[in-house]
Amino acid sequence: MPPHYELAVLAHDHTVYRGKVTSLVAPAWEGYLGVLAHHAPMLAELVTGELSVVDERGARSSFAVSGGYLEVGWNRVMALVEAAESVEEIDVERAHGAEERAQRRLRSRESNVDVARAQVALRRALNRVRVAEKRRR
Repeated sequence: MPPHYELAVLAHDHTVYRGKVTSLVAPAWEGYLGVLAHHAPMLAELVTGELSVVDERGARSSFAVSGGYLEVGWNRVMALVEAAESVEEIDVERAHGAEERAQRRLRSRESNVDVARAQVALRRALNRVRVAEKRRR
C-alpha cells in the first residue's frame, strides 16, 4: 500500500472531504500542484478549478472548488475553500443556467452590473460544468 496522509477539505458551511489519501492535485495560483505523503510543509493560495484526490484504497474523487488556501504539514493537509462540490453533487443544468445568467450580465450595458462579480460567477459555473462533464465520462 502506498504511503498516505490525512486530508481535510473544508468549506465555510460543511466538511467537503475528510480521510486518508495517497495523493492530491489542487488548483493553485501559479498552476496545479500535487501533494504526496511526506511532502514538505507549505502554504498555497487556491483558485477556481478541480481538486482531485486518490484515497488509500485507490478510489478517485473530484471536486469543483472556488478559491481558498491549502496548508501542507507533516502528513496532514488542510484545504480551506470558499466553495466546493463533489462531481456527484454538481447539477449540470443549474450550472449551465448560472453560466447563462453571468454571460447575460456581462453583455448587459446597464451601469448597475457588477462586472467583477459576474466574471467570478461565470468562472465558477464553467468550472462546475467542466469538472462534472470530465469526470462523468
